[in-house]
Amino acid sequence: MNWAGELVTFVQLFFAVVVGLYFWNLLRGQQGTRTAVERESRKEREKWRRLREISLTEPLAEKTRPASLAEVVGQEEGIRALRAALCGPNPQHVLVYGPPGVGKTAAARLILEEAKRNPRSPFKEAARFVEIDATTARFDERGIADPLLGSVHDPIYQGAGPLGMAGVPQPKPGAVTRAHGGVLFIDEIGELHPIQMNKLLKVLEDRKVFLESAYYNAEDPAVPGHIKDLFDRGLPADFRMVGATTRMPSELPSALRSRCVEVFFRQLAPEEVGRIAEAAGRKVACPLEPAALEVVRRYAVNGREAVNIVQLAAGLEETAARGRVGAAALEWVVNHGQYQPRPERRVPERPQVGRVNALAVYGPNLGALLELEVVAGEATPGCGTLAVTGVVDEEETGAPGRRLKRRGTARTAVENVLTVLRRYLPRDPTDYHIHINFPGGTPVDGPSAGVAMALGVYSAVVGQAVDNRVALTGELSVQGLVKAVGGIPAKLEAARRAGAQRVLIPRENRPESSRGDGMQVIPVGTFQEVLEAALLRPAAVPGANAPLPASAAPVSFH
Repeated sequence: MNWAGELVTFVQLFFAVVVGLYFWNLLRGQQGTRTAVERESRKEREKWRRLREISLTEPLAEKTRPASLAEVVGQEEGIRALRAALCGPNPQHVLVYGPPGVGKTAAARLILEEAKRNPRSPFKEAARFVEIDATTARFDERGIADPLLGSVHDPIYQGAGPLGMAGVPQPKPGAVTRAHGGVLFIDEIGELHPIQMNKLLKVLEDRKVFLESAYYNAEDPAVPGHIKDLFDRGLPADFRMVGATTRMPSELPSALRSRCVEVFFRQLAPEEVGRIAEAAGRKVACPLEPAALEVVRRYAVNGREAVNIVQLAAGLEETAARGRVGAAALEWVVNHGQYQPRPERRVPERPQVGRVNALAVYGPNLGALLELEVVAGEATPGCGTLAVTGVVDEEETGAPGRRLKRRGTARTAVENVLTVLRRYLPRDPTDYHIHINFPGGTPVDGPSAGVAMALGVYSAVVGQAVDNRVALTGELSVQGLVKAVGGIPAKLEAARRAGAQRVLIPRENRPESSRGDGMQVIPVGTFQEVLEAALLRPAAVPGANAPLPASAAPVSFH
């Protein structure tokens, strides 16, 4: 039976050869695939290397970016507040309010570098500054991707890799985890999706991110230890947040504001914009002539606009081979770019009857001097009219399908004014035709115009001129009291820029306005004090202490 043994040996040898050929071909296929992948990879690397060798000149915006806090123009107070919030042993979360292009991002980045040099600071040398834009980090309701908080790559997704093929979900960290141990800067934080905002608040409290997946099973032995650890203990997210916004504080969620220190950056003054433009001209080796600098000061409202204007004008002059930027080139740029002159108002040159310098806030830490004018004439007793012109806002509230329009608080302040003036005017306000106007088309809302309107109406009725060097703000109650208002620092800055010498503010606001920057800041508590301080020739006001008449009803708008 030797032939049977030989047959078995032959069969075994045959199958061994077949199996060997199979694995040999498989190995050759793998090597061929690896060779093809490496060949393709070399081609791609070479392509990207050639692309990286192409480099244009550095944009002027990059050249002029501040390299130190001393180069951040006009924000000394804001930088001081940022230092206090971030450079100490217990750094805080911060919200930075301010108009665009005034250095919020640059200041936050430089403050972190300064904090890392403080031996008492918890920020270590490796602390990162992670920047994300809330307008692009949009929330994905499917949970597939969240660049801010992180997400889970479930096994069903294409490209899940070996772990995905094994049915294991994989957590993917977001910006909050990349910023662990450092600073997370969120630009335009007010644009975050409400769900994203609520999740961010939870991360700020827990200092870690917990992710969820229907594919995660803590009892599955196939789940690697590091995946189980991330799901059970969360992704680390111990950072300090700096959120920047161009919105007003009232437009941000109160839950976010309560967790943060609030810092305000102000609008740049014309001379500060000029300093930025002058530095930009030096960086492009095309200095600005004095007349050209004046054009930039008149039209640019922030550093970014100033740099853009200078860069375009420098391109014009370099084409003409002049080597300097003249006023003609700047004029062409601002006209071609349809830039509008800065809304800078000055106090009038002489006192006028019914002309009042009111102070207002129209943005985050942005103050403005508003021109208020009033004319009044006698009417048939009880048949007077009241007109309020200019842009006086109305407020709209309510749910979809049911909208409620209500009179803005500036219009309500007019009715308070008329009630108070019944105690001060020689006759009832209904005996006069009164016209209150806010020239210039600036939107006006809020009760802080109440004192200014009352002063203007009184001046127009009795014929006493208002001191043109005085600016004022304050809410007027029906009892003639001057109540506290917001935005006093921004209003004082606007009054200083406008050339006012004295500023009347509510007495309740006095603690927040310790500095007048060379102006005389006068706290007032009653309308009587306003009259004595603002009218050129104060006189005894009849009936100032008399009780309100029984007919003191608000005058209707006509």
